[in-house]
Amino acid sequence: MLVDDVRGRWDPAERDGVEGLEARRFRPWLVWTALAGAVAVLVAGQLMAAHIHALGPLTSLSWDFFGRPKSATTPWAGFLLALVGVTNRIRINALAAAVGIDIVFVGIRALEGKAFTVGNGPTIVLTALAVIAATRWAGERRRTALRAIALGALLILATKVGEIWLDVTAWATPMVLDPYVQVADRALGNPAWVVGHALEAAGPVPLAVVRWVYFELPVAAIVVAAWQLRNVTLGEWPRHYLVRTFLALGLIGPLWYIVFPVVGPILAFGPWGHGYELADVWPNVVPPVPDSVTAMPFDGITPRNCMPSLHTAWALSLFIHSRRGPLWLRWGGAFWLVCTLLATLGLGAHYGIDLVAGAALCLTVESALRDPERGWDGRRIRLVAFGIATFAGVLLSIRFLAIPMATYPVVFGIAILGTFTALATMFYTTWFAGGPAAAEAVSSPART
Repeated sequence: MLVDDVRGRWDPAERDGVEGLEARRFRPWLVWTALAGAVAVLVAGQLMAAHIHALGPLTSLSWDFFGRPKSATTPWAGFLLALVGVTNRIRINALAAAVGIDIVFVGIRALEGKAFTVGNGPTIVLTALAVIAATRWAGERRRTALRAIALGALLILATKVGEIWLDVTAWATPMVLDPYVQVADRALGNPAWVVGHALEAAGPVPLAVVRWVYFELPVAAIVVAAWQLRNVTLGEWPRHYLVRTFLALGLIGPLWYIVFPVVGPILAFGPWGHGYELADVWPNVVPPVPDSVTAMPFDGITPRNCMPSLHTAWALSLFIHSRRGPLWLRWGGAFWLVCTLLATLGLGAHYGIDLVAGAALCLTVESALRDPERGWDGRRIRLVAFGIATFAGVLLSIRFLAIPMATYPVVFGIAILGTFTALATMFYTTWFAGGPAAAEAVSSPART
């Protein structure tokens, strides 16, 4: 099981206070508004998909129920997250049902000669669990279960909407800015070329490990989130947890794919360009610095999802949220962050400066969400403002100072890394330097 039950319980008077607080915060109209908003977004995404001849979120969701799920990981990730809000007995029964349904679907696909995948079981059982919780349970039990189920469902639905958004980025931006990013990345020493060549020389095992970590980020995220939410059935909802940061990054980050479209070195300068690449040189030869830089055309199907690197942002947020966990969780968070950084560069998916932008975005969003009870004091405002300035400064420098960045790499490299180091230091001193007592104030549940 991903979730460990905690034997300790609150004092009855304290529990009554928390239940009263939760009851006061429950607003049915917010639930219905959120449901209406989710339906509107899904329908809009489906209409846009029909317009650009892509897979729509409603079609993709129907496949999760009755067809071949597009992703095997996402339905299970959302389902496991939802299970934190129910008792152990219900978790076991729900898991058994989901596994059993998946086995049936796998058998049917095998008989029909179709490719292996899973994901139907958790989608069906998650829906059934939501119906049961809404219609048959009451009080705190229902509120806790529906809140956890909503988080799991939101993770799945956000992924569906994100898929069509990636198609929109390709449709809406026929020109990409990879030449600017590649030239500007010389200020950091062209790390995509360095790490790509190193992974190529390291052999198949390291490459397979970082590739798996890169594509299975939801697995680690669910482990960290489940640990943070392990006590919610006791009424102990933390003030801030990983899922909130993940969803916020997933909402804000992709907006920049339209503003700053980039496809990555393996496509713009490597073997996956399908004729659109400027040169097939990644990761062996760094292109020379040109006299001028202009945008380049690219195909209409490849997502422009490099700037900022959301894999970096998500992995960094996972690392941050694992810091106050047990030793195994801290080591796991560090391992996932390091492997993700290696993969983003070594697989040719990102340039080095993409990672800086993604990390700055993560620290900014995390600072805006963290410790909501603290309010918007001066330190939070300064930190968020500095994060926004760092993120904007990186993008503006790439767009308008690419050639100077390549001409004076040491100066610009020190400026970029120094600014980000200052941001990271501010983040640490604001949220972590207070030691365990400050950490407890951030992560403990709200109490009356």
